[in-house]
Amino acid sequence: MTDNLRVVSDFSPDDEVMLAEVLRGLSLPNKNIPSLYFYDQRGSELFDAITELPEYYPTRTEIAILEQHGAEMAAALGPGVRLIELGSGSAVKTELLLANLDATAAYVPVEISLDHLRAAAARIAADFPDLEVLPVTADFTEPFDLPEPTRGKVRRNVAFFPGSTIGNFPRSMAADLLDATRREVGPGGAMLVGVDLEKDRATLERAYNDAAGVTAEFNLNLLVRLNRELGADFDVNGFRHEAVWDGAAGRIEMRLVSLRAQQVRIAGHPFRFEPGEVLVTEYSHKYSLAGFRALAEGAGFEVARVWTDPEQLFSVQLLVVPETAAPQSSGGGT
Repeated sequence: MTDNLRVVSDFSPDDEVMLAEVLRGLSLPNKNIPSLYFYDQRGSELFDAITELPEYYPTRTEIAILEQHGAEMAAALGPGVRLIELGSGSAVKTELLLANLDATAAYVPVEISLDHLRAAAARIAADFPDLEVLPVTADFTEPFDLPEPTRGKVRRNVAFFPGSTIGNFPRSMAADLLDATRREVGPGGAMLVGVDLEKDRATLERAYNDAAGVTAEFNLNLLVRLNRELGADFDVNGFRHEAVWDGAAGRIEMRLVSLRAQQVRIAGHPFRFEPGEVLVTEYSHKYSLAGFRALAEGAGFEVARVWTDPEQLFSVQLLVVPETAAPQSSGGGT
């Protein structure tokens, strides 16, 4: 371990929390499982592979925006930043931002997959030897304590939330997450967030139904994880992957479709699936620029800057908390 890398602070949900959330989701009339449970080690590896697929435009488009405008973003954030990355994954995009930031106080990657977090944090610490790296394993939608740096002075908290992950939350929950993040970074703080933009249905559905079947394997790996960690008895071959555009809700809906009548047991609880019944595993909401501005402003942020690609497929947006912002809530914390 390098001397600028601290031991991981662990606030990740335990098996009891995971079991309770899975049982709750499967008990609903429209069955679902929280998408955060995609990310065991294998799931994280598969998602990294998805980001390199030709059909999956978000990652390469966001990287191009960061490469072109990273210096502008860093100048807007200023020195002495404690950069808090929510759902850091492999932290590839983070390096583009860190390379431009001046006198960064600390980098706090927050990730649900412990093995993935350790690897990424070690790489960042090696690549940026003057940067204090303070990794946290946690569900970032729940409160966790921010680690304090011992080297640099924090002048501004900045949440970094790339990858259009904000779109995985229903709009009301996205508002709650923005509100909680605003309170976490505090007055004068900021959030740099990747937001996928509205576009044609064909482009969207191709992005989540790749020809190589990597997204399908990623989706089905969720059942593999539940079998291994919760003792479930899903027949993985009894389900198929499906991703469809729901225009009324403005989102891609990723599902596992039951191929036959079957029963699944988890911790002694039976769940019946009918032929063609769907288990929803993820939403991916898409926004107009005006629509996301309204969402951010409702949570107490101001939209200071927006960077997009020439085709306006994707955006990176700088949200700021006014120095004299009055405490407010968008209706319940995360």
